[in-house]
Amino acid sequence: MSAAIRFDDVSKIFATRDNAVVAIEQLSFDVAPGEFVSILGRSGCGKSTAVSLILGLIAPTTGRVEVLGVDPRAPGDGLRNRLACVFQTDRLLPWRSALANVTLPLEIAGVAAAERTERAQLWLDQFGLGDFAAALPHELSGGMRQRVAIARALVGEPEVVLADEAFASLDAITGRELRADFHRTAKAGGRTVLAITHSIDEALDLSDRIIVLGKPGRVLLELDDISSANPTRRGDFRRAITDALEQSPHLAVAAE
Repeated sequence: MSAAIRFDDVSKIFATRDNAVVAIEQLSFDVAPGEFVSILGRSGCGKSTAVSLILGLIAPTTGRVEVLGVDPRAPGDGLRNRLACVFQTDRLLPWRSALANVTLPLEIAGVAAAERTERAQLWLDQFGLGDFAAALPHELSGGMRQRVAIARALVGEPEVVLADEAFASLDAITGRELRADFHRTAKAGGRTVLAITHSIDEALDLSDRIIVLGKPGRVLLELDDISSANPTRRGDFRRAITDALEQSPHLAVAAE
């Protein structure tokens, strides 16, 4: 397997009563195992459609999507416990404690009660919530709830993690702290991460590589070696992203 995620000449067209809407057009890219890639763009560039394709919620109109060498829509358990997603909203079950929310994927996988409790507690500890295991979601701040959601995504030790605007609803300081913790834990575990974002700063903070999309789901720009960039080079990357988006007739410049 040469790619953890692969889009091979993928197009997705949604039919409406009056016409057809092209959400993604002939999109091709690979994400290597262990790589942290951000897809950057504003609304309407196909980011959400790409997530749905990776999760197997929809099928491409043409082309092929593979995750860990598997068609996400193929029958069977090829991606069970190997792929997880963190969404913009925490999606915690309100009647379950923080610990019980984190154990949920392990319950579904049939892990024994003692083991799933131990593993969930360890992940809460990693995200600074060890003392809040018994708290219900309404007793936690937004940032704390999102930490629980990330712990829930990672507790099953997935190989690939999607972060779909995972920090967009947080204030700037909380978001910066949480994405740093997420980046650290993902890298330490050797996980492949594809982050979907509209924020240039977030993409620059997190990524090994950035893919900038314009509408409809076309690659405007790819930038490599982001994580090793010095401040001057980072400024060059920012200008290149801004220029690419300004030249797109469909999108305004992405902002923090």
